[in-house]
Amino acid sequence: MNPFSHALDRATGAQPIPGNIVRHIAVSSDALEAMLEMISRAQRSVHFENYIIADDETGCRFATAWADRARAGVRVRVLYDAFGSRSTISGFWRELRSYGVDVRPFRPIWTSGLIEAFSRDHRKLLVVDGEQSMTGGLCIGNEWAGDPRVGQLCWRDTMVVVCGPAVAALQSSFARMWARAGRPLPNDEIAPAPDECGPSAVRVVEGLPGQSRVYRAVQLLAAAVTERLWITDAYLVAPPPLYASFVDAARSGVDVRLLLPGTSDIPIVRIFTRTGYRELLHAGARIFEYRGPMLHAKTLVADHEWARVGSSNLNVSSLLGNYELDLVAEGDGLTATLATQFLHDMTQSREIVLMARRRLPLPPKLVDAAAVPAASPLPPPAPVPYKRSPRERQAAAAVALMQAAGGARRMLAGAAAALFFIIGAMLIILPLVTSTVLAVGALATSFWLAGYALALRRRRRESDVR
Repeated sequence: MNPFSHALDRATGAQPIPGNIVRHIAVSSDALEAMLEMISRAQRSVHFENYIIADDETGCRFATAWADRARAGVRVRVLYDAFGSRSTISGFWRELRSYGVDVRPFRPIWTSGLIEAFSRDHRKLLVVDGEQSMTGGLCIGNEWAGDPRVGQLCWRDTMVVVCGPAVAALQSSFARMWARAGRPLPNDEIAPAPDECGPSAVRVVEGLPGQSRVYRAVQLLAAAVTERLWITDAYLVAPPPLYASFVDAARSGVDVRLLLPGTSDIPIVRIFTRTGYRELLHAGARIFEYRGPMLHAKTLVADHEWARVGSSNLNVSSLLGNYELDLVAEGDGLTATLATQFLHDMTQSREIVLMARRRLPLPPKLVDAAAVPAASPLPPPAPVPYKRSPRERQAAAAVALMQAAGGARRMLAGAAAALFFIIGAMLIILPLVTSTVLAVGALATSFWLAGYALALRRRRRESDVR
């Protein structure tokens, strides 16, 4: 075995499973339709697990599909995270149970232990009849479905359809999570591994709290790549050692590219993500922000040999705290497919670059590449037409408000620094005059505050008399 493959086995806690077909779906609405179609064809079992299952129009479509299969005698198990799906009303789950769907929450917020409550089930998985499966980063809600009637595009996410022996590993993974939330699956519901059906070898990587399997795998890949490291991530706030591995790779000449959301549903995360831009850009990495709807995909392409897709974001909660599920492919067509998708998404993005400030002696600022004069006579690509949802407009407004507040704080801090500098200089140059002025000002302020307090007290007494 290749020594690097052996090292990756140990880092991920998984070995490659040969003989699979892995089909990539990059349009979230198409992925939702593929999941609904798979569920409708189920004959024996439906095992469904997701972080967010909303009770909106999309969630109700899935509820109808689960209920139809349950009424037909299919064993339907639905595992949802109690925190991720906290906005879903309890009546939604009760109605599903009334149709025979076995619904189970993972770690209810108020009854879980204090430590356990922070480790969430962030996985996304569907297994049908033990023969076919889907996994990736997609949740169940209208954001991922979009609404063409009002020009609302679906979020950009990635799912993969898997058939072959790897489905058995995915089914076993679901069974372990199901048992963590209650009684285990019946033995007769665990189907044997399907026959080999294709050329793909994949590792099924289960992220467990404290074991940092994806963390170690990404670090290992970043240290080993020689040509390219292309990462798409929704909430990138990587631990410092992981950031350092990206920086080191870029400095050594590797083509490091990061594709990140231009508009985030969690604005504070985007602000934290941007704090790491400068070091990466100084090292030679390239950063792109997606200009369409929310970019929720989590993928990685390393050289021409390795690819990762799944539920893990490159941040502390995903890498160290949550239950996650990823697929890692080696020497597979999925690598080329994800690379092609990355290049396509780049055309829908704006590149972020550093531009030196002209007047102030401050670090260079982050700007769109289009804002920097280019040597090429070609104009920048036209913006992608996109109508933001109310939720995304609120997120953008929150970002703008926080940036404005940050600017106001910087102005106040600068003014305060200048004022204290002047006072300090005056105390050194003219100590007697300056101390006298400060003393008189302090006494005058104290008399004014005392008079204000007495006036308020007098008004209160007069109002009590009346």
